[in-house]
Amino acid sequence: MPQENKKRGRRMKRKHDEDEDHEHEQIGEESSKRQKATDEPANANLLPCPENFKLTDETLGNNDFESAEERELFLSEVHASTEGKELKIAQSQSCSRLMERLIQNSTAAQLKKLFQAFSGNFIHLISHRFASHCCEELFLRAAPVVTEELRVAHPKSAAGKASQADDEIYVSMENLFLHTLAELEGSIGYLLTDQFGSHALRVLLLVLSGESLNSEASKHLLQSKRKEGVSSKGRPSSAIAGEDKSRAVPKSFSDSLEKLIVESVAGLDTDKLRALATHPNGNPTLQLLLKLELTQFGKQRAKDETSIIRTLLPDDPITAESGSATFINGLVYDPVGSHLVEQIVQHAPGKMFKSLVKEFFKERSATFSRNEIAGYVMCRVLERLSKDDLQDVHEMLIPAIPSLLEKNRTIVIRTLIERCAIRDVDTQAVAVQLDAALRDANGFDIKQLLKYEYKPTLSGDTSDIPHDSVQSSGSEPSAISSRPSHGVKVHFNLLAQAMLRVPGPLSSLILDSLTESDPAILQRMAKDSIICHTIQAALTSRNGSIITKRKLVQRFYGNIGDMALDPSASHVVDCIWEGTHGLAFIRERIAEELAEDEAALRDSGHGRAVWKNWKMDIYKRRRGEWIKQSKVKASNDGFQSFAEIDAKEKGVGKEGEAAPATGNKTALELARERHVRKKVAQEKVAAGREKGAQVDQSRRPDMEGHVAGSNPTTAATA
Repeated sequence: MPQENKKRGRRMKRKHDEDEDHEHEQIGEESSKRQKATDEPANANLLPCPENFKLTDETLGNNDFESAEERELFLSEVHASTEGKELKIAQSQSCSRLMERLIQNSTAAQLKKLFQAFSGNFIHLISHRFASHCCEELFLRAAPVVTEELRVAHPKSAAGKASQADDEIYVSMENLFLHTLAELEGSIGYLLTDQFGSHALRVLLLVLSGESLNSEASKHLLQSKRKEGVSSKGRPSSAIAGEDKSRAVPKSFSDSLEKLIVESVAGLDTDKLRALATHPNGNPTLQLLLKLELTQFGKQRAKDETSIIRTLLPDDPITAESGSATFINGLVYDPVGSHLVEQIVQHAPGKMFKSLVKEFFKERSATFSRNEIAGYVMCRVLERLSKDDLQDVHEMLIPAIPSLLEKNRTIVIRTLIERCAIRDVDTQAVAVQLDAALRDANGFDIKQLLKYEYKPTLSGDTSDIPHDSVQSSGSEPSAISSRPSHGVKVHFNLLAQAMLRVPGPLSSLILDSLTESDPAILQRMAKDSIICHTIQAALTSRNGSIITKRKLVQRFYGNIGDMALDPSASHVVDCIWEGTHGLAFIRERIAEELAEDEAALRDSGHGRAVWKNWKMDIYKRRRGEWIKQSKVKASNDGFQSFAEIDAKEKGVGKEGEAAPATGNKTALELARERHVRKKVAQEKVAAGREKGAQVDQSRRPDMEGHVAGSNPTTAATA
């Protein structure tokens, strides 16, 4: 059947029309993208970093300068070459590190120029992935400049005049910060939870408050654990003058801080503000806002209905059935929200804290302590308790100590011991529980407390495998799983060191167990990079008697040279010097062992350090002077021969007489007895001299009469 004639080419025409439309759309998109780029600061995220900038970054990072003048000249040239390109460099992934290093090495005048270059674009830069780090660094480096400008008599110092041209207008760093705050006004609520802007906002809050910029308390609020540290070789990124202490700030900063805190939570009711408590980015910012509100403007701010803490916890008083208690209970076990509870416990007014302890924390202290997250909150509670409340919580936590050790919750036990020592609460019950929980057939097991493990050699020596090892089962995966992790081992050793700092049964438990340990095991413990710190603390503990320290040092006899070559045990050898206070003869013996291994010690870096700390060069060349110095530092009668030491230990003195029994007397008691004996001897000598003088006086008249009677006879004879 004949078909109808059709014009060909419609498909091609339709395809051509679609291609043209697609090209028009692409052109429109490109034009819109270009138009968007002109609305924002130059976006250079994917622009390649010029080769000269890369070389500049490497030069600053390696600090390859022969003198300070050369370095200052190089920095001036870099600032001149980057002028007008600051925004592009700060937003570039590859060049933003150069901007950070440039800020770290800039002078006050150069920092002001960079501040002015960023001015007007801070809202975009602070929330930028790469530029936000540059803004943080700029705020940190500019903060000390504000303090320095307050100290000078005139706002424009001589250095500022020399660095600026006559026609330039002087702008203080204080005004630059205030201008930045005015620029950010209205955007604080957005920055609270921004992934990048929240970090810069926290830095800005700390700068305005005048608090330390490098303290441990604020470091975790400013940056995450994944933050890449950008610094120059020999010049760490945290080397800011005066950042370890509080800074003086102008009154305008305090007023701006108060306004910023009010603006940040304006319009947020209790439910919305509580939602920030579990937000990954909003929680650290909320912590800092809460802390600054209560520390900078007084705890009476908690009475204000619009304050942050009153908005979070509106119930007064807080009871177990109130909504505030329910909110706290939900945050205590939350990995993010528990940090906010710690800040509330640390800085809440006394009345609110006592209410929380009475209604919430005291009765459930054992339950919170056993939890991995709530245990840290419980530590903050223990740090603020009064003596009476601490005594009550102490009695509640005593039965839970075995389960806390089993769950590796040693931080609660350590905090309890430290606070009991400060508040003068008896720790006998804690020592009894620790002894019962870590006891084996031979008594208190120090190896289990310190998590000591000895990997047997190929010869099959398994004498030092801890009792909880499953090596005998022949299952290697099970043996590996039974080994404690590095963090667990560190925390158990920190617990032992805290016990050594407390006088009484706790320190005696550690010291007695160490002195009774096998010398081979103790020497291997000294070579452990973690346990060696506990042995150092035992040697230098003020709670150990001279006899205990002598027994402990004697465990290392014959292996001092080998220990001095070990990276960890060499520090133990250094501590033996301080541990032998009052035991000068032991110092001499240790020095003799070191002198025997002189060649090996000089070939080792650790050995050379021990040789220097023990002043062995003086011992080899001027032994008398070394003995004299050690005698003064040892506070003993001086060096004694080993024969005299053996004779004293057997109860025989120098002249064959029975030596006075010393028992377990301290060095002070022995010194007092020596002083008394010396004083008695001096009195006896003085009495003998006085008696002899009286005898001479009684004989002198007879002698004079005899001489006088002989004179006439002599004259007659003459």
